[in-house]
Amino acid sequence: MTSLSAVDKTRYIALTDELPCLVSQALLKCSSLPTLPAVALKILEIARTPDATLHDYAQAIEYDPALTARLIAVANSVQFIHSSQPVDTSLEATQRLGLDATLATVLSFSLLRHAQGNKTQVRIWQRAITSAIVASRLAHQLCPAHRGSTFIAALLQDIGILALQAAYPQEVEKLYAHSESSHQQIARTERQQFGCDHTLVGAWLAAKWDMPTSLVDAIYQSHDGFLTDQLATLCVRLSGPIADAWLSEEPVSAFATLLRQLSAMESAPLLTLDNLLHRLQEDLAIVADTLQLAQPIDMDSHALLIEAQQLLFQHTLTLSARLDEQTQRLESLHQHYATLEKQSRLDPLTQLANRAWLEEQLRERFVFCQENNRTMSVVFIDLDHFKTLNDRYGHRIGDQVLEHFGHTLSSLIRTGDLAGRYGGEEFLIILPDETAQSAKLFSQRITQHLQERPMTNVDQQPIYVSVSIGVACLCDGDFGNERELIDAADQSMYFIKRSGRGGIATYGGE
Repeated sequence: MTSLSAVDKTRYIALTDELPCLVSQALLKCSSLPTLPAVALKILEIARTPDATLHDYAQAIEYDPALTARLIAVANSVQFIHSSQPVDTSLEATQRLGLDATLATVLSFSLLRHAQGNKTQVRIWQRAITSAIVASRLAHQLCPAHRGSTFIAALLQDIGILALQAAYPQEVEKLYAHSESSHQQIARTERQQFGCDHTLVGAWLAAKWDMPTSLVDAIYQSHDGFLTDQLATLCVRLSGPIADAWLSEEPVSAFATLLRQLSAMESAPLLTLDNLLHRLQEDLAIVADTLQLAQPIDMDSHALLIEAQQLLFQHTLTLSARLDEQTQRLESLHQHYATLEKQSRLDPLTQLANRAWLEEQLRERFVFCQENNRTMSVVFIDLDHFKTLNDRYGHRIGDQVLEHFGHTLSSLIRTGDLAGRYGGEEFLIILPDETAQSAKLFSQRITQHLQERPMTNVDQQPIYVSVSIGVACLCDGDFGNERELIDAADQSMYFIKRSGRGGIATYGGE
């Protein structure tokens, strides 16, 4: 048995300060608060001694005749008789029972002697006993030197529930009524009602009993989850959930949930649950008679784990199918969103950029050019005599002309350029890194294309259009913002319109 470390008196003071004031006052005034008699405290004191022997435990137990008689009776019970020779002394009983059963008998007999008939307390203690045996078996696998300390920590991890029941008998009557509530759910409800949970109360009570600091902290942290590098701590934290699953009304489902939680642990130690549960069945059968608890149901632990694994596999398949379905829906939503976003940038008739997107892009590129000493040009285009065309042929033909003109611009611009419909029959093209001269050459290709290809046909007669184009380059003027650059190209375009239409003018040029 390894040492549980020294008692720290300041820990009790710190935990008292951590408790809500009303709770600490209620606990201190409670006359029926769980207590440990001198013999139990002596047993715990012996447990702190690294070289303690079973003889030391036996001597301490003999100071309590009732406890001694109980221990001898348990050792002579059917479960422990390996020979026809009965035991007569505390030492013989301790040797026959072993350390775990001896400690369970001492602490349980001390704390539960007045709990007979209280179903909630018996159920809580049944969970504690199951947890203690699980913790001891886990420690035997993972950290044998800490087997005794993990047994005691797991056994007392819920002692705070008994304390809260004693201090608030009416308030908590319904709090622990649901046997299937997980201890995480119980702790949340306790925090809502009392401002603290039973782990803090249990740690406070253990410190009040002058238990070692390591045991006090183990009780306080017993429900903190599986993320820890300390194997002894992990044994205690695993013991409660395993006990809950074992005692559950639906153990297959409970163990499937537990297996999923264990599979999510990073660097999880190798736990042979099958062997652990098989031994748990045997150990509980022995301790149940010791503590006068209900006998555990006969359960095939191997079949239980197989069913739990199958259920987990089914749940995983179902979850995977749901995730696939959600992924497909998410991808569909992303595609739909991308389509909507693209449509929000496009003019629906010409499929070019709309005015809002043009202005936003021009604003960003204007700032980029200023900050990086780059240039760009804009080309402002107006279809000539478009109102006359609409009046003569109707808006359907006018829309066909606009649509085909949009396709023309799309075919002529290069990657990185942006062409858009600015409004009505007006179009704007952004040409990054182009001077006024190269932008004028690009504009000439537009006019040449329009001269060679009709934009639509009416009664098998081709309809040709001409355009007035204005060009403005960023390096040809002291432009304060992108709006001034557009205005410069617009002014150049109107110069062509006033001059008879069907031509190209550059800002600052001839």
